[in-house]
Amino acid sequence: MPEFQHLLPASGLWRQDVTNWLQEDVPAFDFGGFVVGSDAKMATLLCKQAGVLSGVPFAQEVFDQCQLNVEWLYKEGDFLDPASTANGKLAVAKVSGEARNILLAERTALNLLSRCSGIATASRELVSTARKTGYQGIIAGTRKTTPGLRRLEKYSMLVGGCDTHRYDLSSMVMLKDNHIWSTGSITNAVKNARSVCGFAVKIEVECQSEEEADEAIEAGADVIMLDNFSGNSLKSAAQSLKQKWDGKKQFMLECSGGLKLSNISEFLCHDIDIYSTSSIHQGTGVIDFSLKINV
Repeated sequence: MPEFQHLLPASGLWRQDVTNWLQEDVPAFDFGGFVVGSDAKMATLLCKQAGVLSGVPFAQEVFDQCQLNVEWLYKEGDFLDPASTANGKLAVAKVSGEARNILLAERTALNLLSRCSGIATASRELVSTARKTGYQGIIAGTRKTTPGLRRLEKYSMLVGGCDTHRYDLSSMVMLKDNHIWSTGSITNAVKNARSVCGFAVKIEVECQSEEEADEAIEAGADVIMLDNFSGNSLKSAAQSLKQKWDGKKQFMLECSGGLKLSNISEFLCHDIDIYSTSSIHQGTGVIDFSLKINV
């Protein structure tokens, strides 16, 4: 069975990111490390809030770079339920090594786990809500990620069960209003995009009406985003487009614009292939973890 950590290459920029984050936390002297010294200690990584565990490879890299040994008691993607314990704190991992190194790794590792697990939890909740209605299509994030943290956030969407959508500007062409206004029409924008992206890269067009969607489909777009439609108008337009172009053009329909856990059920229908939202990673809450040296 493939594991999420295998998405990350054996060597790569993600490891350098961890190095940079550790250096950011100690740019000069490690005063706390001086205080505790190099005595061998054991610490327990605790989860204090229910959620999906995500970010283990990143936290592991923090511990590795700080020369610590770690025994993980849960794996990536597991649901953690601290309420099942007597004290409301669930042991997730055991960390051992020099006291100064445990404290050096502590905050960076916890911040990564908290952020990643928050996104994975929000992703799983949204997918679960959609599945309960019978919808079996794609629930995706967006490119509205935090600069410098895109890899973390896209990775955690996957752990939570969501699609990552396009990773960056090179992985798919998305033609929005500014592209269309700059070129004069949807047809021109799609033509220009296809001339350089070839057959291997998909073209998506953001449409504000069924008429714009028709033009995008006729021009050869692969994905049609119906943006900021109301629930009823979305369902009507989606059904109309699928029936009108059945057997004539191949395309996928996407819905986007203001979707979140509290309202996505109003928009779900089987004629829409993809629902995309930034609510699973933009402004998402965190899951509370702590690291305590055993006494």
